[in-house]
Amino acid sequence: MAHLFYLGSFLLLAAVGTAAWFYPQVLWSLLLLLPLIGLGLRDALQPRHAILRNFPLLGRLRYFFERIRPEIRQYFMESDTDGRPYDREHRSVAYQRAKKVLETVPFGTKRNLYEPGYEWIHHSIAATHPPHDPPRVRIGEGRCAKPYDAALLNVSAMSFGSLSAAATRALSDGARQGGFFHNTGEGGVAPHHLEPGGDLCWQVGTGYFGCRERDGRFSRAAFSETVAPDNVRMVEVKLSQGAKPGHGGILPAKKITPEIAAIRLVDMGSDVLSPPAHTAFDSPTGLLEFITDLREASGGKPIGFKLCVGNPSDFLGICMAMRKTGLRPDFITVDGGEGGTGAAPLEFTNRVGSPLTEGLAFVHSALTGFGLRDEIKLIASGKILSGFNMAARIAAGADLCNSARGFMFALGCIQALKCNSNECPVGVATQDPKLTRGLVVGDKAVRVANYQQETVEAFLELLGAAGLDHPDRLGPHHIHRRISRTEVQTYAEIFDYLEPGSLLDGTPPAAFAPWMARASAERFTV
Repeated sequence: MAHLFYLGSFLLLAAVGTAAWFYPQVLWSLLLLLPLIGLGLRDALQPRHAILRNFPLLGRLRYFFERIRPEIRQYFMESDTDGRPYDREHRSVAYQRAKKVLETVPFGTKRNLYEPGYEWIHHSIAATHPPHDPPRVRIGEGRCAKPYDAALLNVSAMSFGSLSAAATRALSDGARQGGFFHNTGEGGVAPHHLEPGGDLCWQVGTGYFGCRERDGRFSRAAFSETVAPDNVRMVEVKLSQGAKPGHGGILPAKKITPEIAAIRLVDMGSDVLSPPAHTAFDSPTGLLEFITDLREASGGKPIGFKLCVGNPSDFLGICMAMRKTGLRPDFITVDGGEGGTGAAPLEFTNRVGSPLTEGLAFVHSALTGFGLRDEIKLIASGKILSGFNMAARIAAGADLCNSARGFMFALGCIQALKCNSNECPVGVATQDPKLTRGLVVGDKAVRVANYQQETVEAFLELLGAAGLDHPDRLGPHHIHRRISRTEVQTYAEIFDYLEPGSLLDGTPPAAFAPWMARASAERFTV
């Protein structure tokens, strides 16, 4: 095809030249033709793209449509129940709640209620009015000098750097207005987190950003300084995340601005490594000792850890270490292998890590079996957007929930799927000032607060419909999942929920026996 371009260009120029001999005004057309021919020649001669080399100019249409494919699919091809990872129906309810506009659905459900995987909550004839004031969950009571009363729905971990400064400020200000916390993600605590005044949960990852020596080792002195502000209310040690459990990362030198370098305590001019595992500890007992030291260094703020469940023996080993040492985290965040806002290799996004409900049910059961559940709060994090998502996670074992993508929709995210390209068209997941200028912090902060308030209210209405007056009464027998067209099971039947103390007598239930045999308080399983 390239030779046809050469021939066509020659013939077109010859035709224009001949016509210009008789009609000089035709020469103006060369102002259009010459740049196009020049671009075509560049395509035909460049060595990197075979499509452009073989189909000069024409091949650019392919790349153009590839770039706008998500928008074409969203606006012209999707039904209300299509779309991944979130369908139009769920995106719409997030937008509507953020704006406080009509959010009811006309003419009945569009879902196939007989499709395997469909879930619902059973209602009660003795339905009740939901509580007027949403209950809060106290984290760190009895162990911390500064326990924290958390909301039922909070902002999950998203770093400044992955999100824009404007988006980060809007989330923090929305958290302040709505009375919930905002997890900073592992990129450190930025002024954009602190200055709006919202409650923060500082996430400490394997790179120890904000609490590191220049060689990447953990620095207790830097930790004490970063954790000191009053609105840093809790600290979460990230062991793994659902988007890419067991995978480290590199922040390229070209992306490190002076501001980011100062926040993360890294040097300009070189790549920054986030290792796949922590270097401050290497065993379940070491993890608990690290958490205990952070609690002391923070002045008594709640300290917990986050993980996506992988090898069950690892978590059982942590439970063994709790029983052996008497040390406890104040909370555990369970992330789902469904992934999240973090960019990750396809293999990790699709094939690594337990899905949230399975992982959550396992962690809840393990803590119950070791007699630890009442001492530790569980936070569910992973594809939580609606009141029913909250109900299902709390029924599976959580005390409260975090959401990342739900709050991104509240900020104006259109699911353009460009979070990893620095080309987010609405200014949420980009550092490009030409794009971030479109996100007005004051307007979006109100929407963040609205979305949280309306979603929690929807959850409480579901609770009332089930005849319950408090989230503590919601259990795995309340949520039903269709297994086949004719078979339905509750979470209580699907998952292996254990009786209190059932892992303490040396004869674990059959489902847990192989994992218990490999678990150890002194080492993680490989």
